[in-house]
Amino acid sequence: MAFTLPDLPYSKDALDPHISAQTLEFHHGKHHKAYVDKANAALEGSDYDGSDLEATIKKSWADKDMGMFNNAAQIWNHTFYWHSMSPNGGGAPTGEIAEAINKSFGSYEKFAEEFKNAGATQFGSGWAWLVKKGDKLEVRKSLNAENPITDGATPLITMDVWEHAYYLDYQNRRPDYMGAFLGNLINWDFANANLRA
Repeated sequence: MAFTLPDLPYSKDALDPHISAQTLEFHHGKHHKAYVDKANAALEGSDYDGSDLEATIKKSWADKDMGMFNNAAQIWNHTFYWHSMSPNGGGAPTGEIAEAINKSFGSYEKFAEEFKNAGATQFGSGWAWLVKKGDKLEVRKSLNAENPITDGATPLITMDVWEHAYYLDYQNRRPDYMGAFLGNLINWDFANANLRA
């Protein structure tokens, strides 16, 4: 079963001015597509042939098959990231996720501080995550393609902090990109749906 490049859940210019159409053209159309192409090339005749994406991620992680893991996990991570943003997103959460954040972090402001810190202190390429583990929410950061599903956590939101996610729009100003993500893009409806799942 070959993997496919999913469509973006909005038009390429929908996140302007916070993330440009040019960034999405490169990030989705080149980077994300390259992970799909490489994973599909590695699938043929392998033990993963016929497995879905999550099963491939978990098996390749357990088997320490980092070539397959890196590409499969990056397909998943990027697909999840596109949905973690919305043209109508940003600001403080509402609904169940707001209650869960207050319970786990004390306030939205404390969560935002931890989330931005995770993104800012991720050395090199990686991700910042809001996850549910047991009955608590946690902020995590991960290196390269790593993601929380390998240890049984439920991802709720992610922010890509690889340079290709923001460099055309923000150059080396990762904190400005993270501020725009939280202030204008984060998709709390998606987080609420993941929390209920």
